[in-house]
Amino acid sequence: MFSETNGQAKLAVLIDADNTQAAMIEGLLNEVAKYGVASIKRIYGDWTKPNLGSWKRTLLDSGIQPIQQFAYTSGKNATDAAMIIDAMDILYREKPDGFCLVSSDSDFTPLATRLREAGCMVYGFGEEKTPQAFRAACNKFTLTEILVSQTDDDDAEEEARARKKKKKDFKPDRKLIKLLRNAVDDLSGEDGWAYLAPVGQKIANQSPDFDSRNFGFRKLGDLFRAIPQFETEERTPEKGGMKQLFIRWRKKKLLGG
Repeated sequence: MFSETNGQAKLAVLIDADNTQAAMIEGLLNEVAKYGVASIKRIYGDWTKPNLGSWKRTLLDSGIQPIQQFAYTSGKNATDAAMIIDAMDILYREKPDGFCLVSSDSDFTPLATRLREAGCMVYGFGEEKTPQAFRAACNKFTLTEILVSQTDDDDAEEEARARKKKKKDFKPDRKLIKLLRNAVDDLSGEDGWAYLAPVGQKIANQSPDFDSRNFGFRKLGDLFRAIPQFETEERTPEKGGMKQLFIRWRKKKLLGG
């Protein structure tokens, strides 16, 4: 049962400032809004250090509460410990429906696992360097590189051109094709067709760090359309409404095999 009266999930957003870029905060909060309401927003770090100065304006604009944590011992990450302790306090005191853990540090793997055991949804956010252990411990993991917002029109146009080139040169590897095909096969009818929505959910359950945007495609349907081994078909429900996308594995004769 969701904690919010409007039916949306109540989420706690906890950010490790030492392992996160301020440039992605707008994209991060937009992404979090897909899953629920960010009722708690906190960021942890030693704010006496100059390297965290870029966060000042961002925190004011986004309403994120900075939590001061001094580095008491050289070589020890006191920020991680403070964030983990706070997360457990929030779990029992505020009883949120889920947590958004923003860090590229594997030290948060046990925390993600513990929060899931307590019945919370865990959404992880981190850079490409994030260890697989932390990714797998989350219900859903998103790369922060795809959340970095553009600062001006020139940058936006350059990014759009880069995405277009990436789609044109896109060549899926065997691991990706196997993941997609297994999901389609498991949910397809006797005719081989499977509805996109449950396919996407199964992929997310099996691979928390999967995101079509990692491959340059805004939507999962666009990713399927770009892979020649799959064929897609849009159908209009009998009772009307929005068109639904179905996918199936192409037969060998259609591939020329």
